Amino acid sequence: MRYSVNIPNFGDFADPRAVADLAAAAERAGWDGLLVWDHLRGFRQPRPEVGDPWVLLTAAALATSTLTIGTLATPVARRRPHQLARVVTTLDRLTGGRVVLGAGLGAPLDEEFGAYGEPTDPKVVAALLDEGLDLINRYWSGETVTHDGPAHKVDGVRLLPTPVQRPRVPVWIAGYWPNKPPMRRAARWDGVAPMFADADHGFAPSVTAVRDLVDYVGSHREGDGRFDVVVGGATPLTGGVDVVGPLAEAGATWWDERLPVDSPDLDRFEAVLRRVEAGPPR
Repeated sequence: MRYSVNIPNFGDFADPRAVADLAAAAERAGWDGLLVWDHLRGFRQPRPEVGDPWVLLTAAALATSTLTIGTLATPVARRRPHQLARVVTTLDRLTGGRVVLGAGLGAPLDEEFGAYGEPTDPKVVAALLDEGLDLINRYWSGETVTHDGPAHKVDGVRLLPTPVQRPRVPVWIAGYWPNKPPMRRAARWDGVAPMFADADHGFAPSVTAVRDLVDYVGSHREGDGRFDVVVGGATPLTGGVDVVGPLAEAGATWWDERLPVDSPDLDRFEAVLRRVEAGPPR
């Protein structure tokens, strides 16, 4: 089991300097990763300031040397695949291979897509996600890419350099369990970062739900390469092992420390820093 800290890209964490300070503190305290939301708008009223997640992660990268960093999760459908591939590659090279790409549909669709005149039909967004991820993976190969798809046309393009990590930067797929389509999507990539019907954001899922998810995704996996299962919730400053241990036994490989979305401390630097400095629930 490895341990990450999960923060939104708004409020206090819209400031890259705050994210860099938190990342450095997390590394000192023994955490393994820092995962940042990828939203265009904050959830609070009045609306908080929002930072670009990739700029925030660059600040975190420059403040650390071992911490895995990434998004959880980027709505690939509202990104141009060639631009996202280039951004992630550049950060992976900056960090020496410490980046993960969390990818999903994005939510809420009306705010993250509809407010900007983009499609909100989940099936349309899912198709854009799949086509985009396929293109990103091909760009990362370093080979010449030609593509004629429903949403994207590419004519003999080769993007260099490639990421440090081979064959690609790990891609973790977000989705809601027990919805099956996002879990089948995850089985084609390198990890799954699910939300659960029996546990809201910030609350640990049941062992049974994690075990069922692991079994389902495993039944659709091809090959035996590393595959991560990222689950999370909030643990106290001391303890927490009794929560995390059974989830590890059920097949989880990452514990992602995250506050409930309605917590007043969700986007508050000092409150999150106190939990980070107490260390992970190993």
